Amino acid sequence: MNKKMLSFILTVVLGCILCGCSIEETNGTKISDLEYTIVEETKLPEELKTQIEAKKAADFKMTYESENELYIVHGYGEQATGGYSISVKELYLTSNAVVFDTELIGPRKGENASQSPSYPYIVVKTELREENVIFQ
Repeated sequence: MNKKMLSFILTVVLGCILCGCSIEETNGTKISDLEYTIVEETKLPEELKTQIEAKKAADFKMTYESENELYIVHGYGEQATGGYSISVKELYLTSNAVVFDTELIGPRKGENASQSPSYPYIVVKTELREENVIFQ
């Protein structure tokens, strides 16, 4: 290993130590379910709509905070056709995280789905929390 590479590695390691980089373990034990509302596109804050529009072509997961509300978003990227829906499997609190689990549901057999590409995503709104959101 040359001196430049060794110097770079030591700088990165030292930077992480000085900056307090850490990895926090998430306790997956459910404390309680969280109440939520599925938010229609027409009721989203404009800034959030803009962010979703910019990301919708690829799979994405994000959160957005507004006063006392937390918006949790999961987009499934471009799908070949229409007719997709998304279900919320779970939204719950652990001791140090909010867990959000969704499922993409494809068009039903025999359904007359649009042949144009679609960009399914779901937005739920819940009370503002300090815990990190874990997407499953």
